[in-house]
Amino acid sequence: MRLLTVLRTSVGKKWLVGITGLGLGGFTLTHMAGNMLILKGPESYNYYAHALITNPFLPLAEIGLLVMALVHVSLAMQLARANRVSKGMKPYKVPTKEECDRATFASRSMVYTGLLTLVFLVLHLITFKYGAHYTAVYNGVEMRDLHRLVVEKFKEWPYVAYYLFSLLVLMLHLGHGLSSFMQSLGLGSVRNNCLKKAGYAVAAVIVLGFMSQPLYVMFGGAF
Repeated sequence: MRLLTVLRTSVGKKWLVGITGLGLGGFTLTHMAGNMLILKGPESYNYYAHALITNPFLPLAEIGLLVMALVHVSLAMQLARANRVSKGMKPYKVPTKEECDRATFASRSMVYTGLLTLVFLVLHLITFKYGAHYTAVYNGVEMRDLHRLVVEKFKEWPYVAYYLFSLLVLMLHLGHGLSSFMQSLGLGSVRNNCLKKAGYAVAAVIVLGFMSQPLYVMFGGAF
């Protein structure tokens, strides 16, 4: 009961935003690492995708990710609105120079980068999870040829340009989010400033890993 009371406070909500963001960031890291199999070729990539698709626990994992995303987005929006109200700011009010100086671009744009990332995620699912269904057979096992779909999309330079832009937005959002969570844990002091920078480093590793995949395909690394 006491825990629920704490979670209703702004501090509790910030913790939930941080924890769910950390969970989503962890999923993004593992997703990037798995997708790096595109560098090994279609068979390795399709076997990896097939193992995920046929995993009986996949629906539970998807529900868990959806719940985390909904909690993360809804609480982040509540906190952003409460912050504006507490400062007496209107949605259309232009921040003063002093307000801008106190905050980085990444922190000021967290709501917008989060919403752009959400849009990218929805379109990403439509494009790949629910996109064209090709099949391939390896050692007598028929499976979805997701590699073919990925290569087709990553051969389209307008899509790749949009994909890379979305990843840069993700890096801003994820980097500042991880850094802020470190600060919420009391690890973001000047003395431990390297831990705050670690958030941006992790975000950079994730995004650069994702970026390498379309660039690899675009410049003839996959057929």
